[in-house]
Amino acid sequence: MKQRIKTYRLVISRFFPATHPRAGEHTFFREKIMAGLGKHEKLRKECFQVPKPNKLHTIRKNYPLWKKRIDEVNSGKAILVLYEWAGLPYRSKTRELFRFDRDSEIGVQKLSFFGFNLNFPRAIKPGESSTNEVLALIPSNLAHNDGLSLQDFKDWFKDYDLSEPLAIIHFTKNYRY
Repeated sequence: MKQRIKTYRLVISRFFPATHPRAGEHTFFREKIMAGLGKHEKLRKECFQVPKPNKLHTIRKNYPLWKKRIDEVNSGKAILVLYEWAGLPYRSKTRELFRFDRDSEIGVQKLSFFGFNLNFPRAIKPGESSTNEVLALIPSNLAHNDGLSLQDFKDWFKDYDLSEPLAIIHFTKNYRY
Protein backbone atom coordinates (compact mmCIF):
# COMPACT_ATOMS: atom_id res chain seq x y z
CA MET A 1 0.00 0.00 0.00
CA LYS A 2 1.34 3.39 -1.02
CA GLN A 3 2.01 5.86 1.81
CA ARG A 4 -0.15 8.94 1.73
CA ILE A 5 1.72 12.26 1.52
CA LYS A 6 0.67 14.86 4.10
CA THR A 7 0.14 18.48 3.11
CA TYR A 8 1.07 21.28 5.48
CA ARG A 9 -0.15 24.78 4.67
CA LEU A 10 1.56 28.01 5.65
CA VAL A 11 -0.01 31.40 5.01
CA ILE A 12 2.10 34.28 3.74
CA SER A 13 0.75 37.76 4.46
CA ARG A 14 -0.07 39.92 1.46
CA PHE A 15 -0.54 42.95 3.67
CA PHE A 16 0.90 44.15 6.95
CA PRO A 17 -1.40 43.09 9.82
CA ALA A 18 -3.73 45.44 11.66
CA THR A 19 -1.37 45.51 14.68
CA HIS A 20 1.52 46.85 12.57
CA PRO A 21 2.15 50.59 12.00
CA ARG A 22 2.04 49.89 8.23
CA ALA A 23 -1.29 48.06 8.52
CA GLY A 24 -2.92 47.42 5.15
CA GLU A 25 0.19 48.15 3.07
CA HIS A 26 1.35 45.45 0.66
CA THR A 27 4.24 43.29 1.96
CA PHE A 28 5.29 41.95 -1.48
CA PHE A 29 6.29 38.72 0.31
CA ARG A 30 5.28 36.58 -2.71
CA GLU A 31 7.55 38.57 -5.01
CA LYS A 32 10.36 38.65 -2.44
CA ILE A 33 10.20 34.86 -2.06
CA MET A 34 10.22 34.44 -5.85
CA ALA A 35 13.32 36.63 -6.07
CA GLY A 36 14.96 34.65 -3.25
CA LEU A 37 14.26 31.43 -5.15
CA GLY A 38 15.88 32.89 -8.26
CA LYS A 39 12.69 33.32 -10.28
CA HIS A 40 13.61 36.75 -11.62
CA GLU A 41 12.40 36.05 -15.17
CA LYS A 42 8.95 35.07 -13.94
CA LEU A 43 8.79 38.31 -11.94
CA ARG A 44 9.74 40.35 -14.98
CA LYS A 45 7.11 38.58 -17.12
CA GLU A 46 4.53 39.54 -14.50
CA CYS A 47 5.72 43.17 -14.79
CA PHE A 48 7.29 43.24 -11.34
CA GLN A 49 10.63 44.72 -10.52
CA VAL A 50 12.70 42.39 -8.39
CA PRO A 51 11.90 43.62 -4.88
CA LYS A 52 14.45 44.16 -2.15
CA PRO A 53 15.13 42.63 0.22
CA ASN A 54 14.50 39.06 -0.88
CA LYS A 55 12.59 36.86 1.55
CA LEU A 56 14.77 33.79 2.16
CA HIS A 57 12.79 32.51 5.14
CA THR A 58 9.79 33.01 7.37
CA ILE A 59 9.70 32.95 11.15
CA ARG A 60 6.93 31.14 13.00
CA LYS A 61 5.88 30.24 16.53
CA ASN A 62 6.18 26.67 17.79
CA TYR A 63 9.63 25.44 16.79
CA PRO A 64 8.99 21.79 17.76
CA LEU A 65 5.94 21.56 15.49
CA TRP A 66 7.69 23.14 12.50
CA LYS A 67 10.84 21.04 13.05
CA LYS A 68 8.71 17.88 12.86
CA ARG A 69 6.89 19.11 9.75
CA ILE A 70 9.99 20.22 7.84
CA ASP A 71 11.70 16.92 8.68
CA GLU A 72 8.66 15.13 7.19
CA VAL A 73 8.86 17.28 4.04
CA ASN A 74 12.57 16.56 3.62
CA SER A 75 12.03 12.82 4.12
CA GLY A 76 9.32 12.73 1.45
CA LYS A 77 6.41 12.10 3.83
CA ALA A 78 4.85 15.54 3.36
CA ILE A 79 4.78 18.69 1.25
CA LEU A 80 4.63 22.29 2.38
CA VAL A 81 2.32 24.66 0.52
CA LEU A 82 2.68 28.41 0.95
CA TYR A 83 -0.49 30.32 0.20
CA GLU A 84 -2.09 33.73 0.59
CA TRP A 85 -5.66 34.92 0.95
CA ALA A 86 -7.15 36.29 -2.28
CA GLY A 87 -9.02 38.93 -0.29
CA LEU A 88 -9.81 39.36 3.39
CA PRO A 89 -8.21 36.71 5.64
CA TYR A 90 -10.61 33.88 6.55
CA ARG A 91 -13.31 35.49 4.38
CA SER A 92 -11.95 34.75 0.92
CA LYS A 93 -10.50 31.97 -1.16
CA THR A 94 -6.84 31.07 -0.91
CA ARG A 95 -4.26 31.13 -3.66
CA GLU A 96 -1.38 28.65 -3.68
CA LEU A 97 1.96 30.36 -4.17
CA PHE A 98 4.69 27.77 -3.70
CA ARG A 99 4.96 24.05 -3.13
CA PHE A 100 7.99 22.52 -1.41
CA ASP A 101 8.79 18.80 -1.38
CA ARG A 102 11.79 16.63 -0.50
CA ASP A 103 13.67 17.89 -3.56
CA SER A 104 13.32 21.50 -2.39
CA GLU A 105 15.61 20.84 0.57
CA ILE A 106 13.97 23.49 2.72
CA GLY A 107 15.27 23.83 6.25
CA VAL A 108 14.39 24.84 9.77
CA GLN A 109 16.48 26.40 12.52
CA LYS A 110 15.65 27.21 16.12
CA LEU A 111 15.56 30.93 16.89
CA SER A 112 15.67 32.44 20.34
CA PHE A 113 16.31 35.89 21.73
CA PHE A 114 18.85 36.47 24.49
CA GLY A 115 17.09 38.14 27.39
CA PHE A 116 13.86 37.79 25.36
CA ASN A 117 14.89 40.94 23.52
CA LEU A 118 14.41 41.38 19.74
CA ASN A 119 17.82 43.10 19.59
CA PHE A 120 19.65 39.88 20.51
CA PRO A 121 18.62 37.02 18.20
CA ARG A 122 20.34 33.64 18.45
CA ALA A 123 20.08 30.72 16.02
CA ILE A 124 21.13 27.15 16.49
CA LYS A 125 23.45 26.06 13.69
CA PRO A 126 22.08 22.79 12.35
CA GLY A 127 24.41 19.86 12.69
CA GLU A 128 24.69 16.16 13.22
CA SER A 129 25.82 16.32 16.84
CA SER A 130 23.74 16.96 19.93
CA THR A 131 25.96 19.94 20.81
CA ASN A 132 24.84 22.35 18.12
CA GLU A 133 26.57 25.70 17.91
CA VAL A 134 24.65 28.81 18.99
CA LEU A 135 25.11 31.71 16.60
CA ALA A 136 24.59 35.35 17.54
CA LEU A 137 22.75 37.00 14.66
CA ILE A 138 22.77 40.61 13.59
CA PRO A 139 19.15 41.78 13.96
CA SER A 140 19.18 43.75 10.70
CA ASN A 141 20.43 40.67 8.77
CA LEU A 142 17.69 38.49 10.27
CA ALA A 143 15.07 41.11 9.36
CA HIS A 144 16.50 41.59 5.86
CA ASN A 145 16.42 37.83 5.14
CA ASP A 146 12.83 37.78 6.37
CA GLY A 147 11.95 40.40 3.74
CA LEU A 148 11.55 43.29 6.18
CA SER A 149 13.35 46.38 7.36
CA LEU A 150 14.65 46.17 10.93
CA GLN A 151 11.90 48.49 12.19
CA ASP A 152 9.18 46.55 10.36
CA PHE A 153 10.61 43.32 11.79
CA LYS A 154 10.55 44.69 15.35
CA ASP A 155 7.00 45.99 14.88
CA TRP A 156 5.89 42.62 13.44
CA PHE A 157 7.30 40.55 16.31
CA LYS A 158 6.79 42.97 19.19
CA ASP A 159 3.88 40.99 20.69
CA TYR A 160 5.43 37.52 20.27
CA ASP A 161 6.27 35.45 23.33
CA LEU A 162 10.06 35.50 23.03
CA SER A 163 10.48 33.06 25.91
CA GLU A 164 9.51 30.24 23.51
CA PRO A 165 11.82 29.26 20.64
CA LEU A 166 10.67 30.28 17.16
CA ALA A 167 11.25 28.45 13.89
CA ILE A 168 13.15 29.94 10.97
CA ILE A 169 11.79 28.12 7.92
CA HIS A 170 14.29 28.49 5.07
CA PHE A 171 12.89 28.43 1.54
CA THR A 172 16.20 27.74 -0.18
CA LYS A 173 18.72 24.95 0.27
CA ASN A 174 21.61 27.37 -0.19
CA TYR A 175 21.18 29.52 2.89
CA ARG A 176 21.34 28.77 6.62
CA TYR A 177 22.66 30.81 9.52
